[in-house]
Amino acid sequence: MQLEKLVSFHKALSDPTRLRILRLVSEKSLSGQELAARLGVTPPTITHHLVKLREAGLLHEWRDKNTVYVSLNREMLGSKTRGTLAFTAPAQEVKEESDMEQAAHEKFKESVLKNFIAKDGRLKSIPAQLKKKIIILEWLAEQFEIGRSYPEKEVNEMIKQVHDDFATLRRELIMHQFMYREKEVYERNPVEVWTDWRELH
Repeated sequence: MQLEKLVSFHKALSDPTRLRILRLVSEKSLSGQELAARLGVTPPTITHHLVKLREAGLLHEWRDKNTVYVSLNREMLGSKTRGTLAFTAPAQEVKEESDMEQAAHEKFKESVLKNFIAKDGRLKSIPAQLKKKIIILEWLAEQFEIGRSYPEKEVNEMIKQVHDDFATLRRELIMHQFMYREKEVYERNPVEVWTDWRELH
């Protein structure tokens, strides 16, 4: 994980209001209006803080008609917390842990890919278990070129080549930081910000 991403993560946590927001949305999904009422601040203030938390990848979002709700992205919070610990650990300690676990990780990944991807290259099903799903999303993200912008229609067509439920997979790619979206244009994120399945249990 890049140092800049870790700094951005800790900056997002450096404000008391943002910490309170994370505490509230860890319990249930809330809208911006609900957060403003609970915290006694204005909706624009909440919007400002949500942008910072969203940029750090700490929120899940979903829409019900015209209202957007947010909840805590526990996987990303855990991933970036562990990334901080790994960055500050002695280099030899990190290397020894990596050496011990690397073979097991590769074996597990190969098993997941073999079980979920057919010989024709299509995805048999979307894994229900988060760790396995992240491996599949990583495999899917690797099919997009680094530095290239993709219109949403092209993203849909590429995903359709491996699975019919392109909408779910496209949403999951965004949710787990594999891709970045702005105004229906998508780009593949740097590997350093992807959700790391190796850090999930």
